[in-house]
Amino acid sequence: MQALRVIELTDSLDGVELAELPQPQRQPGEVLVRVQAASLNFPDLLMTQGKYQFKPEVPFTSGLEMAGEVIEADPASGFAPGDRVIGGNKTGAFAEFASISERGLSPLPQGLSFAQGAAMGAAYSTAYTGLVELCELRPGQWVLVTGASGGVGLAAVDLAKAMGAKVIAATGVESKRVRIEALYAPEAVILAEGRFREQVSDITGGALADIVFDPVGGDVFDECTRCVAFGGSLVVVGFTSGRITEIPTNIPLIKGFSIIGLRAGEYARRFPERGAAISAQIAQLASDGRIKPAIDRVLPLSRWREGFEAMARRELVGKVVFEPGV
Repeated sequence: MQALRVIELTDSLDGVELAELPQPQRQPGEVLVRVQAASLNFPDLLMTQGKYQFKPEVPFTSGLEMAGEVIEADPASGFAPGDRVIGGNKTGAFAEFASISERGLSPLPQGLSFAQGAAMGAAYSTAYTGLVELCELRPGQWVLVTGASGGVGLAAVDLAKAMGAKVIAATGVESKRVRIEALYAPEAVILAEGRFREQVSDITGGALADIVFDPVGGDVFDECTRCVAFGGSLVVVGFTSGRITEIPTNIPLIKGFSIIGLRAGEYARRFPERGAAISAQIAQLASDGRIKPAIDRVLPLSRWREGFEAMARRELVGKVVFEPGV
């Protein structure tokens, strides 16, 4: 089978290659899936460089998440050949076949294509866990989402709107503002450069944001600490800027806000019943047509470098989806 392999950790993608491998053998507790679509996430890029907190042993097959069709499963697993599923492991999705833990799979929501299903899992699980599960998002609250053109940021904008929140989407690229507005119609789209607190204050009538959802870190995080309302929450999602920030503890003390660290995958592993409930809620929202993942482009897996490089250059508005075997 065709698979995207990381054979060496480098900053240049020169350690990544498309290879031919034997089809994986399903182990007990796993489901063998024919992969129809697999989406690119920022951790996939970081793992090729050895810069993600999870560091698989080299060589490994890249890819966090996919959508596909069940080929083989244990009779007691709840899955059967022909079932359409989404999910993944921490690696292995960028291949024609993947053997995935039963707990890492769920049914493809009705009405979604394989590409849409592949683009939904990690991004919407992260958004839902942070906004709804941990911050208890309520209708009418103000939510500031940074990195709003990326997969996770766009999912947070989409989900917050679906839950009745008022959303300010912040992007670091001026040319992406119109595309974000067209996708999900947030209350405002701002440029996350320099001091943007005054923009947030003006938009919210001085109230600032009840929840700040930040996948960016760096200078953007520093400014986000000035954008949180008293009693609000600042959700630390990631550091796509490349800089992990530090914060003087007197800032949340004086402003009375909470800082919440978000690792949705780890949350689901530690609390599997809650993780399953989150997946079910996301699937229901998708089946009802209330949320829909944004896809920037669909590429054959043979053009994997194009997708990775577009992500590295911050060109994307939405997800890249690869189709193995095409």
